[in-house]
Amino acid sequence: MAASSSHTPVSVRVQDRQDAFHPQPSDEFVVTPEIKQVSTRALAYMDAGYPVHFTGVAGTGKTSLAFHVAAQLGQPAVLLHGDDEYARSDLVGSEVGYRKSKVVDNFIRSVLKTDEQVKKMWEENRLAKACREGYTLIYDEFTRSRAEANNVLLSILEERILNLPTRSGGGDGYIRVHPDFRAIFTSNTEEYAGTHRTQSALLDRLITIELDYQTRETEIRIAQSRSNILAQKASRIVDIVRAVRSMDGSDDGPSVRAAIVLSRVFSGREEDIEPGNRLFYDACVDVLRPARRSLLDDDNDLRDRIESTVDRILRRPRSASGPPPTGSANGSASGDGSRTPGSADDD
Repeated sequence: MAASSSHTPVSVRVQDRQDAFHPQPSDEFVVTPEIKQVSTRALAYMDAGYPVHFTGVAGTGKTSLAFHVAAQLGQPAVLLHGDDEYARSDLVGSEVGYRKSKVVDNFIRSVLKTDEQVKKMWEENRLAKACREGYTLIYDEFTRSRAEANNVLLSILEERILNLPTRSGGGDGYIRVHPDFRAIFTSNTEEYAGTHRTQSALLDRLITIELDYQTRETEIRIAQSRSNILAQKASRIVDIVRAVRSMDGSDDGPSVRAAIVLSRVFSGREEDIEPGNRLFYDACVDVLRPARRSLLDDDNDLRDRIESTVDRILRRPRSASGPPPTGSANGSASGDGSRTPGSADDD
């Protein structure tokens, strides 16, 4: 039977007629002692009124962990995805037109009074709504937005005030941030394409936790939970992914997301994952090669290197224990920027 097609790590229930949702824990989310420690620390920071920032290379579980932590808060949340086109108004709101009202008073027949008023109409966006209602803000990959758009966060996180100068005439020029407002940020490291350098003033207001690749055991559990593949197959796929990741010693190698893809493709197939399975070898090349590397260059030995790695892992005795050597480090859990093994398959 084919594996389930669901890719969502956390179930989301959308509130009726409200721009918010309820994040709920998912059975597919793998909670390890390290992740439990990180989650506990993040919740402690937010209970004290500080926003949390999960950062790391792609595939270390930042978004999944953000949703998991938000679910522990037990309150509605709003989700923003960083965007280079964002301006301040996309976060807090803007004037969207005018409303005209006219009152005609003809109570006395010989006297006709009219009163016309034209008011600006304001449409509140998600950040302002979260501040007003006390929701959790999940700002995913916030460094994809420009620094000038994110400047509005400075007073929200420090003075707990959202300043709306364009609404000052109507008495709503300031919003006092609700005591239940919480904020969780995620970002890829700054060398990633499409990211902007964040202003130091904003980073100084965040408590940053850096996530590293997951441990081998955690990656096997994640691959199984997302595909229902047998443990023996999952361990071989994970070992291949980790070996390919370490080939060049860089941080842009395949993540656990690649292990999930391969596990989902082969969990429902009858043939075994073994030497000589041409489909599996080709699939590993397709999934594990760096996105910007071509296989068509005559001098490119990337296919041979990946296939030889796959062959080496598959020809190991099935009773062999322990992972192949990899370039991934698993740091201790710390809120001061030290690296911590990640949680799941999202960025």
